[in-house]
Amino acid sequence: MASGNTAPPPPASLPRIVAASLIGTTIEWYDFFLYGSAAALVFNKLFFPDSDPLVGTLLSFLTYAVGFAARPLGALVFGHYGDRLGRKKLLVLSLVLMGGATFAIGLLPTHATVGSAAPLLLTALRLVQGFALGGEWGGAVLLVSEHGDARRRGFWASWPQTGAPAGQLLATGVLSLLTAVLSDDAFGSWGWRIPFLLSGVLVLVGLWIRLSVDESPVFKEALERSRARRAQADEQPPLVSVLRHHWRDVLVAMGARMAENISYYVITAFILVYATTSAGVSKQTALNAVLIGSAVHFAVIPAWGALSDRVGRRPVYLLGAAGVGLWMFPFFALVDTGSFGYLILAVTVGLVLHGAMYAPQAAFFAEMFATRMRYSGASIGAQFASVAAGAPAPLIATALLSDYDSSTPIALYVIAAAVLTLVAVAFARETRHRDLGRIADEDGEPSGTGPAAEARTR
Repeated sequence: MASGNTAPPPPASLPRIVAASLIGTTIEWYDFFLYGSAAALVFNKLFFPDSDPLVGTLLSFLTYAVGFAARPLGALVFGHYGDRLGRKKLLVLSLVLMGGATFAIGLLPTHATVGSAAPLLLTALRLVQGFALGGEWGGAVLLVSEHGDARRRGFWASWPQTGAPAGQLLATGVLSLLTAVLSDDAFGSWGWRIPFLLSGVLVLVGLWIRLSVDESPVFKEALERSRARRAQADEQPPLVSVLRHHWRDVLVAMGARMAENISYYVITAFILVYATTSAGVSKQTALNAVLIGSAVHFAVIPAWGALSDRVGRRPVYLLGAAGVGLWMFPFFALVDTGSFGYLILAVTVGLVLHGAMYAPQAAFFAEMFATRMRYSGASIGAQFASVAAGAPAPLIATALLSDYDSSTPIALYVIAAAVLTLVAVAFARETRHRDLGRIADEDGEPSGTGPAAEARTR
């Protein structure tokens, strides 16, 4: 068995790899979040005009949730081929799929033009978005994690994670600018299409940068061993290996995602509905608060990642989960004041606490799985959880608001998710000292958990 103690890349190459992953994830999250913001602001009128406004919003968020339903399929397909063919090839494909679907949404006819075909076409393109994003995240964070050294892996791997707030920042910023300079009629008629069409330009930039990087030495080494195994016909498909050797790690990853995923979409997507319908805040004010909070979120994620290198992934993650749970009642109380300053405070503190979970997540999940099944394992754990967490979060929150006309059930919903995450992470093993090249037992024995695995990774 090879040692896997590959030397870190030259100093100039790692920032380039980080930039390639960050720009790609920023574009993909821009596309994904743009849909969420548009669903909260205009899609209910454009694609579901015959419904009551709140019911139209529910239907709009339902198509939003459909994108999450496709993410596990993307995780399975991209994970399998990413572990077999390489991270880079699949990342290029995911970027093309996501950008193409988003650009096409900008060209869609609305309900007024083609009737019921409009929401069907919208849903189909949302499925393509979800499929692409399901494969994007795992590959992007692994490309960085497998290039860097263990001492600063949490810091470097957290940079692709900043693609989420960067994408949110970009999407919200473009929408905020358009709603500020256009009338409601102009924005609803044609202005909403501009940010979707802009995705086509962004994808070209992302592809140019992403095609310039190479696979990691850790993966190349594992690929050579994998080819030898396949020649002997004794290698299992990555999915089978994950479910056989790493099923506990998959469950831990899914549990860890619950509070992180649910809180994020409540704070950034549902807040656009709650602030405008219950707190009497204007659409522009709500967007600006999310914009400012996302900028702070972007800045703190690398700091949380660096802290996880010093104290461990678990302590930082546990702090974030507990913090988000405790913040929910103050969060809604601040939003209910209708004050722009308090709204900024509510969103920003919530996102800072969310960052404590999101920042170490990339390194934490990568360190759980063996190299030859890492793309599959990390993607499955992350994306299958999103179906139960992020997908229905705005939908559930909107339904609770409709039924109870109160934020209390919504706060309790997020708190319950936080408790689940605390339990999952509390039972996880600390991973920050693991050598990614040595986690795998090339004889096919379990490597993510157990005493023997721990002895090999120290």
